[in-house]
Amino acid sequence: MSAPGASLAELAELAGRSGELAIDTEFVGEGRYRPLLCLVQVAVANGPGAPSIALHDPLAHDAEDPGPLARALADPAVGVVLHAGRQDVALLRRCWRTEVRGVFDTQVAAGFAGLRAQLGYEALLQELLGERLRKSASFTRWDRRPLSDEQVGYAREDVLHLLDAAAALRERLSDLGRLAWAQEECRGLEESSDERSIDLVFGRLPRVNSLGGEQRAVAHALAQWREDAAAQEDRPVQQVLSDAGLVEIAKRRPRDLDRLRQIRGLHEGTVRRRGNAILDEVARGLALPPIPVDGERPPPTHAGDAALIVLAEALVRTRADEARLAYELLAARADLQRIVTAVRLRHDEPDVRTLRGWRRELVGAELLELLAGRRALSVDAHLGIAVDER
Repeated sequence: MSAPGASLAELAELAGRSGELAIDTEFVGEGRYRPLLCLVQVAVANGPGAPSIALHDPLAHDAEDPGPLARALADPAVGVVLHAGRQDVALLRRCWRTEVRGVFDTQVAAGFAGLRAQLGYEALLQELLGERLRKSASFTRWDRRPLSDEQVGYAREDVLHLLDAAAALRERLSDLGRLAWAQEECRGLEESSDERSIDLVFGRLPRVNSLGGEQRAVAHALAQWREDAAAQEDRPVQQVLSDAGLVEIAKRRPRDLDRLRQIRGLHEGTVRRRGNAILDEVARGLALPPIPVDGERPPPTHAGDAALIVLAEALVRTRADEARLAYELLAARADLQRIVTAVRLRHDEPDVRTLRGWRRELVGAELLELLAGRRALSVDAHLGIAVDER
């Protein structure tokens, strides 16, 4: 499917000449192992007026080869404009086996331009361009065919104004001297992925570090089996076996179906359908070498940390307000906890974003000074926060 007179190959060639394209995707993730790419919308400027737009339907039996556009996405000379595009980048990298370079995410950029954090696309267009979207088909089933005229119209709208929004944001960011900051932040999105690393999945299991080495080997075997089963059946991993059930099985290491049934929270249907496979994985895990806990466990928090985190947050919010930046761009509570803990224990600086790059210049270095007792916060006559040297 494509707009009349436009093909992906033609738009890729046009993007190569103009140096930029806008892209969006529609997908369905519910009830699947990984999201299914259902539609790709592309817009490229083609002189004054509305951009040229193509809609690519990867589910169509006669779907156009996306290769030319995939190569354009990977071309560092072609800018790629998206809005809240982390999932889009992950999908395109996996489904089209391509890299996505030169990303400019308008939601990320908006946070640097003094607009609200996590600003939706419709609100962004209203604030920047005074444009209103219909947005009537956002929660439809994009995996069903044929697509309705309403869905096609919605999909086109999603990229119709995206290039203009990016241009307006770049102009505003250039005036503020923050374009390089936004571009640096957007580069991190280029590595977005929805591939599921078994080691990462295993490491995120609840209470997995409280298990012994033999139990952890069983948990790893079960996690790998669950991933394989979910991928083969194209269903969410939790529908195959819940995290809590997996860890409890690894902890108890049952040898027969009767003992497996005694595990709390394990549905009878799971035992009936998958019980023998689970027992096979328990036996396989028991035959593997024990898996020790890697690295050091995070140091425990301290009762006094909460007050220091509130103090640190006051400083970060003050600098964010002064710079007209979304606070969320500078720090999260987890970042501040790690910084406070490191200072309290006299450890090296933690590797958190607040202490890197432009964030360190804006507030990170000053935050360390505050926690070292060399800065003080007070309330000024206008009920603002004043930061003073001590």
